[in-house]
Amino acid sequence: MKRHASRYALLSCLAWASCATATARAADAPPGVHAGTLQGASYRIDIPANWNGDLVMLMHGYQPVGAPVTTPMEAADATPVFLKKGYAVAQSQYASQGWAVGDAIADNERLRQYFTHTYARPSHTYLYGFSLGGLAAAASIERYPHAYAGAMITCGLTVSTPDFLARGVVEPLVAFDALFPGVLPDLAAPDSPPSIAPDAIAKALQTRPDEAALLEKRLQETPETLPPLLGLYYMALRELEQRAGGMPVDNRKQVYEGFGDDADVNRRIHRYTGSPAAMAYARRNVTLTGHVATPVVMQWNVFDETVPARFHDVYPQQIRAAGNGRWLTVLPPTGNGHCNFTEADTATAFDVLVGKAGGR
Repeated sequence: MKRHASRYALLSCLAWASCATATARAADAPPGVHAGTLQGASYRIDIPANWNGDLVMLMHGYQPVGAPVTTPMEAADATPVFLKKGYAVAQSQYASQGWAVGDAIADNERLRQYFTHTYARPSHTYLYGFSLGGLAAAASIERYPHAYAGAMITCGLTVSTPDFLARGVVEPLVAFDALFPGVLPDLAAPDSPPSIAPDAIAKALQTRPDEAALLEKRLQETPETLPPLLGLYYMALRELEQRAGGMPVDNRKQVYEGFGDDADVNRRIHRYTGSPAAMAYARRNVTLTGHVATPVVMQWNVFDETVPARFHDVYPQQIRAAGNGRWLTVLPPTGNGHCNFTEADTATAFDVLVGKAGGR
């Protein structure tokens, strides 16, 4: 009880750059699992008995709104990899689900500071993000450049939210709607359902195999992966509309290419007027710049149905264009599926990062 109360008393230090009297020595950090809640976000901290004094902040991927969560929070699949190497791991559940990039950044930073002032100030802190957590991780190292010795991003959706919504979500949905009308409801209507069954999409695709093949090729998908992907994108868009308060994309002047007869498709495309407030929300949550000042190691799967290859080089190109290519390492892709990495893959990528950062 006394230890629990003292931890929350230390939160008053979090607004300050330094709180030396509240910082424990690494040797005093209690090994084991430590769980709790910070400003509405559950967290889990794992400290191994052989802790080397370094910390990995772990940022998880997209969770649909309403997805069940466990209490206490379960360890991520990659957590044992870091623990075996002697690293402590801290991960936040985030205060919300869905497109929770803003919450992810704030909750992760709050947890990082909490760890430092409650347990010990790590010698090095690394950031690991996967899937949508990769976007939050990239934004975090841009926003807090001095907090991390390096970042590892795997299967990351590292595309600024406005760009991904326009190219990765709305474009596939309106193209599908133009080629297979009557399946999707109005994307911006408040009374449209929050989700669409992939079976309905798959059944429509089967009626026009040539058009379906065009979509699959253009979107780098297969007959098996395209229906659930479109269903996922529809659900994510509807959730973000609720979060942002309106349609976050304006496609009235967008010219779409690669979906067959482009002139005909563009005539049939449903045009949406974006909400200025919703588009501003998307820019805030979040827009990447490529301005990094710490080593970044990135890796994707060879075939990723959720974050297809057309998005893989977007952030690396941004980093290079910003003149920061010296900080970037892109490892060769491996495996198939979304975030389908072995423990050996994760360990190898992390070893590369630590080597680039000059750590252990």
